[in-house]
Amino acid sequence: MDSNISREDAWKLLNEYNQESFHLKHALILEGVMKYFAKELGYEADSDFWGQVGLLHDLDFERFPEQHCIKSQEIMRAKGLSDEIIHATACHGYSITVDIVPEHEMEKVLFAVDELTGLIGAVAVMRPSKSVQDLEVKSVKKKFKTPSFAAGCSREIIQKGADMLGLDLADLSQRTILAMRSIPDIVD
Repeated sequence: MDSNISREDAWKLLNEYNQESFHLKHALILEGVMKYFAKELGYEADSDFWGQVGLLHDLDFERFPEQHCIKSQEIMRAKGLSDEIIHATACHGYSITVDIVPEHEMEKVLFAVDELTGLIGAVAVMRPSKSVQDLEVKSVKKKFKTPSFAAGCSREIIQKGADMLGLDLADLSQRTILAMRSIPDIVD
């Protein structure tokens, strides 16, 4: 798998379209989480590509929220990025803004963990430690059942992603917490 862009150039491209620290931090978190899952699922040789997919998945969100996962395809094509990374990043908007189905396991992981990392992050900051390092799945499950908590994190999308991967919500949450723990300098 190849993106036709270096990590350094991917970061520059992301910063060209995103200035808010929240969006940049989210991109870094997804980069780390995707690399973690690549290694855990046996795709270590492609972990840099998985990371770039995580880094660039919301390329267009800050500037073009109404055209999310649509505008990014245009931007990436204009920059000469591979069809693989364009498809992989765009399909996380499946059934929301695009009809591009996540096919590869990597795409299903992105679909599943994008919203979930937001929910886990929101749960973590409510803890005295404000960290994922001591966060337990039961806390995430409890907040998952409270729709008003982190209301912007779609429970329906999280569940749909877990189903795509054939995982129950607790297992996906535990794996995602562990992935987020692997990047404490970004998450904490």
